[in-house]
Amino acid sequence: MRLYLAKSSCADLPAISGPSPFILDWLKNHEHILNSLLSNLDGMVYCCLLDEHWTMLFISNGCTKLTGYSSNELLNNGRISYEELTHQDDRMKVRLAIDKAILLKQRFEVEYRIKTFDGKVKWVLERGTGILNPQGNIEALEGYIQDITVRKASELALREAEHRYRSIFENTIEGIFQSSSQGQYLRANPALAKIYGYDSPDELINKLNNIEKQLYVNPSRRREFLILMQSDLQSTNFESQVYRRDGSIIWISENARAVYDEHENFLYFEGTVEDITERISYHQKIEYQATHDDLTGLPNRALLKDRLQQAISHSERNKTQVAVVFIDLDKFKDVNDSMGHIAGDQLLVNMGARFVSCIRDTDTVARAGGDEFVLILSDLHEQQDLIQTLDRVLAVAARPFQIQQREFIVTCSLGVSLYPDDGKNCDTLLKNADTAMYEAKKTGKNNFQFYTKKLNSILIGRLELEYRLRQALKLDEFVLHYQPKMNMLDDSITGVEALIRWHNPQQGLISPAKFIPLAEESNLIEHIGKWVIQTACLQSVMLEKSTGKIVPISVNVSARQFQHRNFVKSIESILRQTELAPHLLEIEITESALVEQTRQFIGVLKNLKGMGVKLAIDDFGTGYSSFGYLKHFPVDNLKIDQSFVRGSDKDTSNQAILKAIVVLGHNLGLNVIAEGVETIEELDFLASISCNEMQGYLFSKALPINELSKMLIN
Repeated sequence: MRLYLAKSSCADLPAISGPSPFILDWLKNHEHILNSLLSNLDGMVYCCLLDEHWTMLFISNGCTKLTGYSSNELLNNGRISYEELTHQDDRMKVRLAIDKAILLKQRFEVEYRIKTFDGKVKWVLERGTGILNPQGNIEALEGYIQDITVRKASELALREAEHRYRSIFENTIEGIFQSSSQGQYLRANPALAKIYGYDSPDELINKLNNIEKQLYVNPSRRREFLILMQSDLQSTNFESQVYRRDGSIIWISENARAVYDEHENFLYFEGTVEDITERISYHQKIEYQATHDDLTGLPNRALLKDRLQQAISHSERNKTQVAVVFIDLDKFKDVNDSMGHIAGDQLLVNMGARFVSCIRDTDTVARAGGDEFVLILSDLHEQQDLIQTLDRVLAVAARPFQIQQREFIVTCSLGVSLYPDDGKNCDTLLKNADTAMYEAKKTGKNNFQFYTKKLNSILIGRLELEYRLRQALKLDEFVLHYQPKMNMLDDSITGVEALIRWHNPQQGLISPAKFIPLAEESNLIEHIGKWVIQTACLQSVMLEKSTGKIVPISVNVSARQFQHRNFVKSIESILRQTELAPHLLEIEITESALVEQTRQFIGVLKNLKGMGVKLAIDDFGTGYSSFGYLKHFPVDNLKIDQSFVRGSDKDTSNQAILKAIVVLGHNLGLNVIAEGVETIEELDFLASISCNEMQGYLFSKALPINELSKMLIN
């Protein structure tokens, strides 16, 4: 066992920038003692400076197992500092804990997370103390860091289990009780109250105060129960007929035991009650498993159709309506991908329970699969009642949701079809509700849409549009327009952004807003995107030859293109074929796409940067955790989303955001460009906060290549 010291062993330790002679002497005098003590420890012993990096002066060889880095990589901040290794969300907590202990001259103990060499997150426990120099001041720290990831996982599982079991009493479908030997209920859960026909457990306890006379149809059963409990101290499947509050009779099965204190004094009976009026045979249990979702316990698609058919039949007899509501969770994939499938499953269970809370007992909530649910709302008379239910579903779904001590908000989109107006059978109603749900997605999510014949025609139109889009690629119907960018200081053109247009022979120019979303949903975006880059590069070279002006060109790239494994090679090939200098091509990708795929995209960005290609973040300010991620992106330009620019001369909130983005961009050495500038007032404000460039209709709309050529010449 040997200690790893900064740059050398303690015996011939040279002067290191930072540690004082006192610390160097301390290391020399303690090395042999520490070597002996640490030989059997499973963890990392260290000595570090009390500086902003926690600069390590020596580390035991447990470092590699704990962090994935060799000791030499951490010593003296060789490859990475321990501050960087500490999870960024925990750094302040660690710093405050240690500072407080030092101030009080006490030992410190703190739990936090670190990020290992392979990207994993580990929980560690660090214990340590300060090292006093001859003047009595703490100059460094010594301590021990051990891996507590397994313990933390166990604690989390225990907390979740405790929460689940705490809620069982209130939420289980079985009645749970505590009762006295005199025949009074001491405690009951809502399920027991419901079984016996009471509105609440309190009402049950207050009104049912003589179990023998008020509950049992045959009072002798209570006496038999007491004899059984006295002899066996428990009862299993004790079946009896009992009265409900309304006088109706049901069968129950009780499981109970006698509870005694530590001195063997009787306290109470406790147990569960199950309504077995309609006994479930073994065959019915199998049927239940076949007709219910394993995760949520809700009806599955098979039972959904059966329930829907029953609702249709009932509606037909009673001349009422049935609503089929197709629900899709918005951005569920973000939670599932970022937090893991266990968190995703937890969200689905919670959402299912929330939907159940919004409907009547006679209605149905089913899980159709994935993150999709279906409601069957039967016996409807007034549309306003339906709308109130839909509003309630949207509201409860949007309540904050806790996953692993983090808060998420997941909304949903609803599509509604009505029997008999929108379909006469199950399949048609489900299909039309699904179509309406996609319309809700298109109109901004977190809303509901009713199915209409117009919606159906829109769906057919989308299929036709996709076909014509594929043909457009083959028939070369796409063209590029270019919107110039202007320097805010001298009004010069600094570059142009290539924007695709579809020139359809029958419809003329089609806006990308109509066909790009459809292309994104299919694999067409990859082919269209490649065509845009190739054409833009070729026309950039042609512009230089025809005008004598060198104009950098920007191209928007979708997240799907960026994910393609041959994307970088494709760019390299296009530049070689068109002979465009790499620095004249700028790749723009939206901030939201980068944030969602940060780790995967950083490597691609670095490869493009290494080729000499310029990089820009588009629509900045609309993603999540923007500032935290921005420092990791090797980009050149920051393009502020037009939603912040529009009306910025009057909107003080947007002004504050714009100022912050410009200052942030400049501090990171980035060129800041404002998109969508349309008024002189907006331009003046942007100039006042030192925004570098702008583009928008105030300067120029997107121009065809020939008009751009004239602008450059003039």
